[in-house]
Amino acid sequence: MIRSSTRAILLLFFMAAGTTSFSQTLQTATPASVQVSEERLKRIDGLVQQYIDSGWINGATAIIARNGKIVYYKGLGYDDAATKKHLQKDAIMRIASQTKAITSVAVMMLYEEGRFLLDDAVSKYIPEFKNPVVLDSFNEADTTYTTVPAKSGITIRHLLTHTSGIHYAQIGNKTFNAIYAKAGILAGIGIGGIKLADIMKKLGPLPLAHQPGEKFTYGLNTDLLGYLVEVVSGMSLDHFLKTRIFEPLGMKDTYFYLPAAKQNRLATLYTEDDTKHIKKAAATMDINGTFYTNYPNMNGTYFSGGGGLSSTAYDYAIFMQMLLNNGVYNGKRILSRNTIRMMTTNQIGDLALGHGNAFGLGFEVATEKGSAFSPRPKGSYSWGGMFSSSYWIDPEEKIVAQLFLQLYPNSHGDIHEKFKVLTYQALNN
Repeated sequence: MIRSSTRAILLLFFMAAGTTSFSQTLQTATPASVQVSEERLKRIDGLVQQYIDSGWINGATAIIARNGKIVYYKGLGYDDAATKKHLQKDAIMRIASQTKAITSVAVMMLYEEGRFLLDDAVSKYIPEFKNPVVLDSFNEADTTYTTVPAKSGITIRHLLTHTSGIHYAQIGNKTFNAIYAKAGILAGIGIGGIKLADIMKKLGPLPLAHQPGEKFTYGLNTDLLGYLVEVVSGMSLDHFLKTRIFEPLGMKDTYFYLPAAKQNRLATLYTEDDTKHIKKAAATMDINGTFYTNYPNMNGTYFSGGGGLSSTAYDYAIFMQMLLNNGVYNGKRILSRNTIRMMTTNQIGDLALGHGNAFGLGFEVATEKGSAFSPRPKGSYSWGGMFSSSYWIDPEEKIVAQLFLQLYPNSHGDIHEKFKVLTYQALNN
């Protein structure tokens, strides 16, 4: 039997070594308690206010935690810039492509259950993707095209790494916007009452942008992964995420479609005028098709694994902290340590992203080369969302951080990189 004094020594040792046996939960603390300067954090307030005063953004929510301690958590600026209605820190935001990380975790949970291997062909589970073809030529005048057979099938790993050749509808390039529109394929958010299965089955026979595995092409890969979760688990993606991730972690404000009692917390969506200054978005926007701006308050039926969720800064920080804890939060294990390692390891070889960064299974991963362009060190991983949001997880500095705007498009998106700079300059060690 281990004596209490020995147990205490072992506890200190494991905590110093950064073990995840003792799952950290988010707690509010003074910045100084985790060697962060409270004074230097105030520079973030000034940065956001500068962009508000310039008419470039209406407001933001932001959260920073180090070693599981929340040192910055604020709503800044306005939910309604005209009436000066303050943006609350618990405002519910459209997180768009930040949904991808959550869906990728769902996929890896099923992988851990032995339901499939990552190099299995998707067609093994979704037959519509048998015998894929690759675009050879495209006639812009009548949107007809020719194809050649793909050299290999699309695998689950291709989808997780965006190397399948599947493109994006509505927000992709001109060619694939046209091909997908003709086939009735939509990007998956802000749309009417359609089903995920129906759209994904239509996607199967359509041409790929390139041979599987040859390039990184950001597309509807994660929507297809969401449908894979449904097929393999026998649950809707909505129900799987709620019961297997959100409820165990205590994420109480994350939904595809908001319950009536929380709809008044949905943040206002803004867009830009001709001078690149903000104005309220209309009820619908034309993004190569009709887009309903307040879609989270609809009674929707499409569960977009690539972009459909809404959440809060705090809820998403819980999700990030679980990843930083190597898959555990509040005593609930979502993934194993080695699965997190796989997800945050370069999976695309030399197919580098901007500044030479890599891509894992659902995340951009900072490389040594990429870390020369940002204070985020090698091994940190990140992504963002269409409505100008960004997050990152830093295992070296034990940081999770998030900046949410609700703005599309955003000509002043450099605020996100500045937010990173101001986060790291506040560290005292």
